[in-house]
Amino acid sequence: TLALKRLAERGRVLEGEFRPAGTQREWCEQDVLRTIRRRSLAKLRKEAEPVDPPALARLYANWQGLTRKRRGLDALLEVIESLQGTPMAASIFEQDILPARLSDYRPSDLDTLSAAGEIVWVGLEPLGSNDGRIALYLTDHLATLARPPVPEDSPLLSHLRARGASFFSDMQDELGGFPGKLVDALWDLVWKGLVTNDTFHSLRAFTKAKLPQRTAPRFRSRRVATPSTEGRWSLVTGAQVSDTIRSKALSQQLLARYGLVTREAAGAENIVGGFSAVYPVLKAMEEAGKVRRGYFVAGLGALQFASGGAIDLLRVLKDEPEKPETLFLAATDPANPYGAILPWPDSSFSLSRMVGAHVILVNGKVAGYVSRGEKQLYVFLPEDEPQRSVTARSVATTLASLVKQGQRR
Repeated sequence: TLALKRLAERGRVLEGEFRPAGTQREWCEQDVLRTIRRRSLAKLRKEAEPVDPPALARLYANWQGLTRKRRGLDALLEVIESLQGTPMAASIFEQDILPARLSDYRPSDLDTLSAAGEIVWVGLEPLGSNDGRIALYLTDHLATLARPPVPEDSPLLSHLRARGASFFSDMQDELGGFPGKLVDALWDLVWKGLVTNDTFHSLRAFTKAKLPQRTAPRFRSRRVATPSTEGRWSLVTGAQVSDTIRSKALSQQLLARYGLVTREAAGAENIVGGFSAVYPVLKAMEEAGKVRRGYFVAGLGALQFASGGAIDLLRVLKDEPEKPETLFLAATDPANPYGAILPWPDSSFSLSRMVGAHVILVNGKVAGYVSRGEKQLYVFLPEDEPQRSVTARSVATTLASLVKQGQRR
């Protein structure tokens, strides 16, 4: 034992519990332990046979809670925690993305969490003149997950640095000028990720979003400024963190959102540096036994990382259920892998992940595509029966239900 301890001090051997059935302290030469670990990882990678791509779509839907909707403030907070950082069009995230995961979604719940300081929204980029992509964050996770904005100087930013959170009227009184130009300058800073608001009212007014329910009773405003300036405006601030900490946080967030992370998934998230920014962390997590790497989904690249729970669920979902699993999603929903991670079912049609377009998934396959403005409907049915009739019935039932509920024309 004394000789082994001396070898351990020199870094030649390691002391620990290495065998599953071990009952006492054990010693292992370092190179032998590396070989055991390498062969164990290789064995684990070969255990899971690759599944067909539709199983990945079913995994995302189940992993993100679309097949078992919840309700209430706690559920909404958990959904936002899962969606942190994913780019979402401001005009539809309350109309499509949140209601797809929550029963009886109420915009007032989002306002409650915002007023409590639990969440914050950050602009990512403009989409035309009345829309833009935003990302939601838990307040305490903003610094580690959000993309650092490019600093710049402007009178508005100087005012907010000096005075802190301010109403639009306060900024107008100090800076002067035409209100319209000040509003445009304010929203320009929003889409650069430099300024945010402590409510969602201004965002809804800017995008003219159609909400599932009213956020509050109507009243006649006494303010002179436009509704898109409601609430208090403040700088997007957060502690400076290293690239290593941010990469670790992004990797953990991708695993929390998808369960199974591929190169294509990281690309769809618009992460700075793409997959290469998170690959070293995912590789280190695999070596530590926290995630598994393998060829889990056929047709995708070999660099696939998944948690143990996601792999088990993927094996369960590879077989189609007796009752069709049908979902109506925004084409841009992160639970829809088609057009970003998986190819569309027919390349002869100009299908895209356009804001305002929707997809109908039946057992993880694209069965229908509704274009923006609901002007076109594309249906993709299997060739063989009874799958063809089952899929057609699921698409028709979904569309009829949406019209009956008054959600669609």
